Amino acid sequence: MYYGNIKNYDIADGEGVRVTLFVSGCRHHCEGCFQPQTWDFDYGQPFTDATKAYIFKLLSNDLIQGFTCLGGEPFEPENQEVLAPMLKEMKEKFPDKDIWCYTGYTYDTDLMPGGSVRTEYTEDMLKAIDILVDGEFVLALKDLTLKFRGSSNQRMLHLVDGKVVKID
Repeated sequence: MYYGNIKNYDIADGEGVRVTLFVSGCRHHCEGCFQPQTWDFDYGQPFTDATKAYIFKLLSNDLIQGFTCLGGEPFEPENQEVLAPMLKEMKEKFPDKDIWCYTGYTYDTDLMPGGSVRTEYTEDMLKAIDILVDGEFVLALKDLTLKFRGSSNQRMLHLVDGKVVKID
């Protein structure tokens, strides 16, 4: 897996001050995407053990509320294999930090058993995530008044143990 950027202190992609990872690779190619360079699976730098260690070091700061993963597309099957074990470990090491993830896929169809990007890693990812923002960005539905979403079709799903408990 490659990644395009790590933000050490991000306040735009979730509540509070966050560490944010922008993974590379996305098949959605949404019109109006704010980071089309991340569509390329080889964009940026390889994600290594040192990259993960750096993220965990950033998360150890008490000022950081949590971690956000977006892209690109975290739920592309190629990215799930790397992200699932990291998110699981992150949840264990930092149980008081929340984990947000943005995906253009939809929870109900694409990420459920039989879904288009469901893999052996999907369940572990979902179990680690507290807030999942799902749905492709749709330029015609762009709404700057929405909190933490770009278009009105996108949902903020509150997850507990990988299951939706609340939808905003």
